[in-house]
Amino acid sequence: MIDFQSGGLFARLAPSDPRMLASELAPILVDGEAVHLGFKGMRDSVVFTNKRLIAINVQGITGKKRDYTSLPYSKIQAWSIETAGRFDLDAELQLWFSGLGTVRLDFNGQVDIRSIGQLIGAYVL
Repeated sequence: MIDFQSGGLFARLAPSDPRMLASELAPILVDGEAVHLGFKGMRDSVVFTNKRLIAINVQGITGKKRDYTSLPYSKIQAWSIETAGRFDLDAELQLWFSGLGTVRLDFNGQVDIRSIGQLIGAYVL
């Protein structure tokens, strides 16, 4: 579960094959929902669909227990992107959700953070 009190941080996310994550998420996706982008951290993952953001929190020593947190785009009130720089190699996405709090996603420098901002804008605006 995302801890909204501490800023809901997912760090060092790198691009991941969305097809791999889509097969894991198939049982919880609704009709007409498609996975657009996938990112993986050390153990956790984040997926952007055409309807929501899904955070996958891997738990336990074996990693078999998983928490799936669904964050619908309709609840996003604002968002901010920060591109990677010369010395700060991570890009950042910050999302403010109505009634929930803030989620911050840190991506490695390989991620095109502007395209993620465009994807969110397309579904929120």
